[in-house]
Amino acid sequence: MEARSIIAQVRDGRVPSSDALKWFATGLATGGVSDAQAGAFAMAVLLKGLGEAGRVALTTGMRDSGRVLEWDLPGPVIDKHSTGGIGDCISLLLAPALAACGAYVPMISGRGLGHTGGTLDKLEAIPGFRTGLPEDQLRRQMKDVRCAIVSASAEIAPADRRLYAIRDVTGTVESIDLITASILSKKLAAGLEALVLDVKCGSGAFMKTLEDAEALARALVFTAQGAGCMTSALITDMSQPLATAAGNALEVSEVMETLTGTSVNAALWDLTMALGGEALALGGIADDVLDGEARISQALESGAAADAFGRMIAAQGGPADFVDRWPDRLPAATVIREVPCPRQGFIQSIDGEALGLAVVRLGGGRQREGDKINPSVGLSDLAGIGEDIGPGDPLCMVHAATEAQAEEAIRTIQAAYVLGDAAPDDPPLVLKRIA
Repeated sequence: MEARSIIAQVRDGRVPSSDALKWFATGLATGGVSDAQAGAFAMAVLLKGLGEAGRVALTTGMRDSGRVLEWDLPGPVIDKHSTGGIGDCISLLLAPALAACGAYVPMISGRGLGHTGGTLDKLEAIPGFRTGLPEDQLRRQMKDVRCAIVSASAEIAPADRRLYAIRDVTGTVESIDLITASILSKKLAAGLEALVLDVKCGSGAFMKTLEDAEALARALVFTAQGAGCMTSALITDMSQPLATAAGNALEVSEVMETLTGTSVNAALWDLTMALGGEALALGGIADDVLDGEARISQALESGAAADAFGRMIAAQGGPADFVDRWPDRLPAATVIREVPCPRQGFIQSIDGEALGLAVVRLGGGRQREGDKINPSVGLSDLAGIGEDIGPGDPLCMVHAATEAQAEEAIRTIQAAYVLGDAAPDDPPLVLKRIA
């Protein structure tokens, strides 16, 4: 086999054989495929597609291009993946809740991408917390704690690392086939038995329309199932931030309020239940989704999920007393300002992407590769769609490092909120289920 013929087949609308696509994935990992060839392949896939069988072959080839974990544990190995949004800190609730219900959760997570926040960046707001674990420590932690949230090691899906970097500079990030292979090659390399997907839809998501979100959800579910992993997806609302905070330490604070019951965010609780119910049913722990939801709710309500979270934080280098003393352990911004509403009205819509980019510009995300993140900055107390708000009332609080950054964020946030004279309908949290 050789790369040129495979690229030509995709260019001409013909799907290469499974063996050919797996060969190409191996070449990405080993360097047998050049950067020019990888870029040409990515553009051909973007324009012509691979079809269902081609997606499965490329995904499994990329999964198998590196280390694939195998487990010998007395329970199912389960994970969740979100396509990214604003205030989406569900992983920090769901991983310990699943562990408290008897699942094992080796969650390989990512960093902020574009306007969306990253799970690893949020956890690294906790002093001492380590996201890069050697495999022997990960295996010990899975036995002792049942959950870990970690970054992918260099041995996990190296073909994806190479192809992702090339997609980023060749205008091919948007390909559903390549998005699917990228997400699933890393997740499936973790040796999962079941996977639940949270595909976001709306102004704060990468997929702005239900049609696009459904196309991605179907591609992810069918590909993961074709690769042998029990999978379902929920398409969920991202027309507004999921939490009332956006920013690393601020989102951890909201997670801790919900985990400890001091101030429960209903949207976070409900979506954790919905995704957890799916995951427990897929993994065979629950009889069905409703039984799974009840188990997740009990884990949250009883404090078992908070206990599992605390043990995970300590195992990965964070404070042993974090669950009890989290307000003292998280960094705080030096400048905190209200964002005044410019006039009376009901909040009709929110530009979630604009809010996410405001957090990035405050220093809560990366504008260039290698940028250092300020974990304390962001937005809190975000007003939501449907709220009746008056002139001067706060749309949210800005947490910034400087007054100048706060002023810039205030202008952006005021422009991101659209007000009207009538109350809109509340957007549903879960828009559709794909299985």
